[in-house]
Amino acid sequence: MSLAPQHLLKTRRFFPYFATQFFGAFNDNIFKNTLLLFVAFAGADELTITSSLFINLAAGLFILPFFLFSASSGILADKLEKSRLIRKIKLLEIIIMTCGAIGFLTNSYFILLILLFLMGTQSALFGPVKYALLPQHLKEKELVAGNALVEMGTFIAILLGTLLAGVIASSEHSRQLAAAVVVIIAILGYFSSCSIPYAQAADASIRFCFNPWKQTRKTLSICKQDPIIQITIYVISWFWFLGATYLTQFPNFTKWTLAGNESAVSWLLALFSIGIATGSLLCERLSFGRVEIGIVTFSSFGISLFGYLLTQCVPEHPEPQPGFVHFISDSTMWPLFACVLMIGICGGLFIVPLYTLLQKRARPEERAQVIAALNIYNSLFMVGSAILGIVCLTVIKMSIAGLFELLALLNLVVFFYLLKKTPVYTLRVIINFLLRFAYKVRFKGTENFPAQGAALIVCNHVSYLDALLLNIASPRLIRFVMEADYANNVLIRKLMRKAGVIPICASNAKMVKQAFNDVGDALKKGDLVCIFPEGKLTPDGELQPFLRGTDIILRKNPVPVIPIGLKGVWGCYFSRAKGQACKGFPRLRRHPLFINVGEAVDAVHANSTRLQTDVEKLIKEAVS
Repeated sequence: MSLAPQHLLKTRRFFPYFATQFFGAFNDNIFKNTLLLFVAFAGADELTITSSLFINLAAGLFILPFFLFSASSGILADKLEKSRLIRKIKLLEIIIMTCGAIGFLTNSYFILLILLFLMGTQSALFGPVKYALLPQHLKEKELVAGNALVEMGTFIAILLGTLLAGVIASSEHSRQLAAAVVVIIAILGYFSSCSIPYAQAADASIRFCFNPWKQTRKTLSICKQDPIIQITIYVISWFWFLGATYLTQFPNFTKWTLAGNESAVSWLLALFSIGIATGSLLCERLSFGRVEIGIVTFSSFGISLFGYLLTQCVPEHPEPQPGFVHFISDSTMWPLFACVLMIGICGGLFIVPLYTLLQKRARPEERAQVIAALNIYNSLFMVGSAILGIVCLTVIKMSIAGLFELLALLNLVVFFYLLKKTPVYTLRVIINFLLRFAYKVRFKGTENFPAQGAALIVCNHVSYLDALLLNIASPRLIRFVMEADYANNVLIRKLMRKAGVIPICASNAKMVKQAFNDVGDALKKGDLVCIFPEGKLTPDGELQPFLRGTDIILRKNPVPVIPIGLKGVWGCYFSRAKGQACKGFPRLRRHPLFINVGEAVDAVHANSTRLQTDVEKLIKEAVS
């Protein structure tokens, strides 16, 4: 199991990093939103350009550095020791915020506009090292929990920064307060970065020469070398496309569609951010610390479902609300609030596995450059969201609710794409939920599954659930040798092929030979392959003699063998406890099932007799 998120927050290898990135996101949003509020309420003589042009310039200048400097920052993050690089970036933030404080105090909007560009530069520098550092300080089984906390912290920081900006802008000494706050938070961020442990350079031999165009092309080409990384980047960027569209349109949606005021906007932003934070932490629970891509597919459907329901929950003739309490007390708005919250929760479930997959999939010496490429694509997609908003709302004259419906429809296309690409992973998530709902499933020794590389799994065969139980116990997909009658069933044949099931028929010598060849090919590819050496379901619940299939496989493929013992499965509806499996009606009480994974046995010492003894011992040792 993974280390619980709250325990990670107590460790020095994570908490200083978490606090540093939290203060960074917090300060970005305080500075940016305070500046925009000052501009919105500035007098005609204070600005040399219109407030609308200023706001658009501000948005462009903040995002421009991500195109210019992300690739360079990715190379630096891979080349240099990361904790020292973070401290330098945080020192740069102090300098920028000090200049920003001067800009607030002197009411110099031109200086503040330039500093917004520098803030974007600082964020572009911090992004790659922020995510590339996690795999160096956390164990592999902690990565999901770590990313969940990072996403939670980021969106809570965005929410708090936005809310605090409103408080600062409306205070009596707003400019003095803004100047003090941004500098103090920058200093706090630096001090927290001083406690981040040493993180060795991934590849100190990388040559760095500042050339944004050339480096951007090289960084993007790195991602194209691995199709899974490239697809993951596109899907993450799509999430930011959706998020940017929702967050940008919430103010006008609240004002013109819901007849709400500024506090009502803050309430919707709060629900969305709390939803993202909740979904991020919930993802760690639902995935049991593993990268479960199937959760991404389900959450994608949830985003479309609740995005559409959101538009159907809009009151036909909303009455203007005199205040915040009246707005949130209006029961006709509650379904809409629930939809906003659920969109956020689905968003958190959507994004955490993808970031974790990207970190694990990228080569260590190129991890920061892969994150840099992600930042570039994120920026492109967010610009695309702004263009979509302009076209739909200004050119086509579509309503904001109509735009949200369009988003739900576009995201439904993404859902079907993910479903087509990950049917086995999606089914695995369904099976996981169903089995844990129907049974009290307990695991022991799951750390003995190898993180990578080939291994042969041998296990006692008690019920038709055995393969499903093993697949939810393993962090990696397992290829099973299965009776041909089941594997080639017309209803599930395509799915079995996608799952890599190897059919076998004991009465067909040609098929047996082919099955052994397929097992050998799978092991050479580095897959996990499971066989049930008893050859059939146990008729009495006791372990039956192992056949010689294991010895034949190991003779040609000397790979480690992982013995597994199943206990408590005998007597369940899918065993032969009643003489025939699936006989009668299943009992409603939750049956306790135990999966005990033993330590790997080297191929030199592995044989049918030894492995049968090991499995028998694991069955007896299985505990809740």
